[in-house]
Amino acid sequence: MALKHKKVKKHWIPVVAGILKKGPQILVGQRPEDHSLAGQWEFPGGKIELGESPEVALARELQEEIGIEAQIGNLQLAVTHSYEDVGILILFYEITYWKGEPKPLHHSQIEWIYPEELKTRTIPEANRRVIDRLMHILRGS
Repeated sequence: MALKHKKVKKHWIPVVAGILKKGPQILVGQRPEDHSLAGQWEFPGGKIELGESPEVALARELQEEIGIEAQIGNLQLAVTHSYEDVGILILFYEITYWKGEPKPLHHSQIEWIYPEELKTRTIPEANRRVIDRLMHILRGS
């Protein structure tokens, strides 16, 4: 009798990311050494907690990660990606206004960079996969 292999459902994590622009530059942070994807550059944001809307989650994450009070703008891009047995859904939002100066409360460092610099940075595979779509949004096209 052959054993049936039960298909294991992937665990999905909903994530929000903020696109902050200052003139032609965007804000990115370097993931800390004690976290997954350590040393990689990403947009500030994080996981949506149970019961939170994406916008509320992003405002909370931006307060926790970079110490700003943010006004969350429109959803710019929604993408999915799989890291082995974990799937993620990333919702990229434009940040239209914020109070406070961003500081690295969570990241090892933050930097204002030109969008084209993302192509030469080590960024999470989920972002690398959609880099052309991100470039289109970041350039305001």
